[in-house]
Amino acid sequence: MKHIVTIEDLNNKDIIDILDRAKKLVPIAEGKKTSNSLSGKIVATCFFEPSTRTRLSFETAISRLGGNYIGFADPSATSHIKGETLSDSIRMVSGYADAVVLRHPQEGSARLAADISPVPIINGGDGAGQHPTQTLLDLFTIREEVGKLEGLNVGLLGDLRYGRTVHSLSEALSRFNNKLHFISPENLAIPDRVKDVLGPDCWSESNELEKILPDLDVLYVTRIQKERFPDIEDYLKVADIYRITAELLRDAKPELKVMHPLPRVSEISTDVDETPHAAYFKQAFNGVPVRMALLETLME
Repeated sequence: MKHIVTIEDLNNKDIIDILDRAKKLVPIAEGKKTSNSLSGKIVATCFFEPSTRTRLSFETAISRLGGNYIGFADPSATSHIKGETLSDSIRMVSGYADAVVLRHPQEGSARLAADISPVPIINGGDGAGQHPTQTLLDLFTIREEVGKLEGLNVGLLGDLRYGRTVHSLSEALSRFNNKLHFISPENLAIPDRVKDVLGPDCWSESNELEKILPDLDVLYVTRIQKERFPDIEDYLKVADIYRITAELLRDAKPELKVMHPLPRVSEISTDVDETPHAAYFKQAFNGVPVRMALLETLME
């Protein structure tokens, strides 16, 4: 486990070990206890694409563990703007840090970085590819909120074509014997390459949420990602196709948990925030202990 590029870099035991470690680190993530487990370590956070939660939670995780971070959130202020290649950037940054967290708009960029970097590369999202650390915090949230990771009915709703979070999460959930329900417009359906990894027996597809909602234990909502559409007209056709409201959730199980990788736009009404279904803000916090656990595991 030198690099974390896709969720395939972790077996089930690795995942459970990281989740168990994250549970123990929650008091440190909350600032109630202190740790110096990353003292003397430097992590580079290189974000070639906008980020709020991923970048800030990694930087918080590093700081809570007594480490230091360097990096950037605006590639226009780096030599990238002068034409420096990603491979040259990674070779240079890996000489300054003990690990690199990379977010990049191009799918496959994290794998390229891992192939040349002498220090661990952690994929913080590569285009429409994968987002494995988001998957880990999603699994942690499901286990904390629902009480288990196995035998669940999980609905994944919205932009399943470009939504890298659901690509990683679907694969991970299928390993723990869950039933996945993909709910999306036809032109935003889950890619065949993801379904091929899952196999034929653990998933179903639909464009109608209302029929599936009463059976769900978890509803994972994603934003329709305007920035991924090559044609703005195609985006406008589906921009507001789904909207989760407190009224709609009256037909759901009382224990249903609604998750979202955030940011949300209009796909979840704010009236859901005050219901017991809402788990997305806890989910965002969970990025800190989970990324703390991953950093400790990689850098021990």
